[in-house]
Amino acid sequence: MKVLRGLDDLALCRNGYVSIGNFDGVHLGHRSMIDVLKRCAGQHDCPAVIFTFDPHPVSFLRPTQTPPLLTTIDRKLELFKQTGVDAVLVYPTGPELLNLGPREFFDQIVLNALNARGLVEGPNFCFGRDRSGTNQTLAEFCRDAGRELQIVPLVTAGDALISSTEIRRLILEGHVREAARLLGNPYQVSGTIVRGAERGRTIGFPTANFSGIRTVLPRDGVYATRVRVDGTWYPAGVNVGPNPTFADQERKFEAHLLGFSGDLYGAQLALEFVDRIRDTRPFAGVAALQQQLAEDLRRVREVVSCVD
Repeated sequence: MKVLRGLDDLALCRNGYVSIGNFDGVHLGHRSMIDVLKRCAGQHDCPAVIFTFDPHPVSFLRPTQTPPLLTTIDRKLELFKQTGVDAVLVYPTGPELLNLGPREFFDQIVLNALNARGLVEGPNFCFGRDRSGTNQTLAEFCRDAGRELQIVPLVTAGDALISSTEIRRLILEGHVREAARLLGNPYQVSGTIVRGAERGRTIGFPTANFSGIRTVLPRDGVYATRVRVDGTWYPAGVNVGPNPTFADQERKFEAHLLGFSGDLYGAQLALEFVDRIRDTRPFAGVAALQQQLAEDLRRVREVVSCVD
């Protein structure tokens, strides 16, 4: 998969089928659309191209209303690679792009830069300044330019509509297993390991303290997860939130890795949520906390072993 940034050196992206969007989470709804994109491209022996934005346009338009992201751009590219598309064009969001009207966007990006044979979009696609271009607008432009347009219907999983908004809600409420079902992958975050109070080490449960996580975090609680270190996944129990037993109210993200020993300070690690174990709560003392942590880690081993 070729990754391009900006509109230079577009040889691999031109004359293909294109899907334009934010694709936050690259969830099963997005993948349904990408399947159609690849099928159209395959039928015409041309490239299947994703056109996405970095950062999210809402961060410029309504910075105080920007929703927490499900994926960083690096994670998004990992997930795009799994789908088998030929190229991803990551366009830098800025005033120049956001000030383009729908007609200007279509002419400059779709026709001139990409010379797209056709477009594949979802039913809620909007484009151009103030999101004023709709699928009806796009259909008119494509018809006039002799380009194909495929609108892929929304996808459901049981009674749930698959959308970034719904997945974000599930994660914020701690329903990480259900979120994974709609994503098609376990929900993943990444961060840098920094020094903490090292309290866990003193009670026999050393933790890796994550910092700099830029995507949405689930509600406070204890979770069964997996952490990737040098290409190997380790089961890990994670506490998201404060440490009320020690009267520490700072919200933290601490992981105890099972089967790992070594120095992780400064490492950039990826972590996948598997399931929620319990709420965060205070304990009467260190002994009671140690007993609960041992039980938590037993559950972590049990839960994570089911996804290996």
